[in-house]
Amino acid sequence: MKLLFSKEVIARRIGQLAARINRDYGERPVVLVVLLKGAQLFAADLCRHLTCPVRLEFMRVCSYGAETASSGCPRILLDLDEQLRDCHILLVDDILDTGLTLHHLSRHLRQHQPASIRTCVLIDKYERRQVAIAADYAAIELQQGFVVGFGMDYNEQYRNLDAIYCLEAEDLAKESHP
Repeated sequence: MKLLFSKEVIARRIGQLAARINRDYGERPVVLVVLLKGAQLFAADLCRHLTCPVRLEFMRVCSYGAETASSGCPRILLDLDEQLRDCHILLVDDILDTGLTLHHLSRHLRQHQPASIRTCVLIDKYERRQVAIAADYAAIELQQGFVVGFGMDYNEQYRNLDAIYCLEAEDLAKESHP
């Protein structure tokens, strides 16, 4: 594994991101819709920096499984059961990669008739974008590589790392042949 972003760099970037969100929302209440499992660590750090009133809601979506590439068909495993009409939603995910998950969920959340929907990601990785979607807020931009740590996983491993790493071919080979 190759270190890409230390915990200090991540903390600084999240603080900068939160400052932008605070400026944009002011005192308006925001509903953070956090995508489990990957975005939970990012969302926890982010919401500690937010000064606007925050409500946390969680969704679970499957798009990778045990692969390094998105399946292309996100499935909602845990949906919201709370009222979101006229709320300002900030959809929080760990990584914007193909764009399929955030595109699908943005459309899904519009059914709740919120006042607004914005997207916030820890990493905006644009190399494999398949749909026209851009993050409203991104802490880190990255061109390529399969990243793990800080909530992001490969085959349910590495989420607990406090920094962000790039898995290299030999790391993936070791994981697939125990």
